[in-house]
Amino acid sequence: MLGVLEGFVTIIVIIVLGVGLAHFKIVELSGQVLLSRISFFVASPALMITVLGGTDVSTLFSANLMASIGSVMVTGVIALILLRVVWRRSGAETVIGIFSAAYVNAGNLGLPIAAYALGDASLIAPMLLVQLLVLQPIGIAVLDLTTRPEEADRSRRRRLLRLIGQPFRNPLMIASLIGLILSVTGFQLPRVINDPLHLVGGMAVPAMLLAYGISLRLGPLPGRGEPPVQIGTLVGLKLIVQPLIGFLLAKFVVGLDPLGVLAVTVIAGLPTAQNVFTHAVRFDRGIVLARDTIFLSTLGSIPLIAILAAVLG
Repeated sequence: MLGVLEGFVTIIVIIVLGVGLAHFKIVELSGQVLLSRISFFVASPALMITVLGGTDVSTLFSANLMASIGSVMVTGVIALILLRVVWRRSGAETVIGIFSAAYVNAGNLGLPIAAYALGDASLIAPMLLVQLLVLQPIGIAVLDLTTRPEEADRSRRRRLLRLIGQPFRNPLMIASLIGLILSVTGFQLPRVINDPLHLVGGMAVPAMLLAYGISLRLGPLPGRGEPPVQIGTLVGLKLIVQPLIGFLLAKFVVGLDPLGVLAVTVIAGLPTAQNVFTHAVRFDRGIVLARDTIFLSTLGSIPLIAILAAVLG
């Protein structure tokens, strides 16, 4: 448990450093965007290739994956019922609400927590794959079809083909697939390629954490426009229900070892991903809903995950 808590202290220190850099105006919001883009397009893919390439592929497609899928599905179904049946939200707003309740920040925050706090960056891979291959393509397809109904069927079919191929244009998805191929085949990259990948991948975690801290200081604050009960319920689904479902599935259904239970629970308790807000802006649906859920779940996630680590570690 001490090692897990030490890992969280390391994470929190770097996040606080990012907050300080923003507070004293050493780094502006443009710097946060630059750090995020370098991490997303360059450093994180390099990290995923090196980590997954050296991981036993059986550990990725195992009970951990099933527990992660289960936590997303159960939380998503509860959110669907509340949004569509109880609150009478539109189809597009329902998708944004489901994303807000079940789409975890696996890239910007999940990778650092898996690497530093859990000791193995590959532990984030099952959740990352579930979201990139299943949750995001389905959700974006629904958003596309419900917000642009006036376009012809032929154009719609072209959009659907683009949506199907969208996950494979994501840098993290491409890097994950390369890492999986290396793991399955046992192929070793030559040093002239492997060493630069390790070097570049090493800056992924600190860059993400600094950007995260900067965003906490300079990012948008919650505003009016959405019922507080609905925002609070979605945040509760994200920070309480999803990790609870993940814990129950991991421990009592699929029977993971203590580290596996900890990993599934902590990863399920990550806050809502920032790209949910990007999707909301792109389709002009549920913008405030996504923004406020991201902000509140982000603030609540760090103490929650620290408590989970202390109890389960």
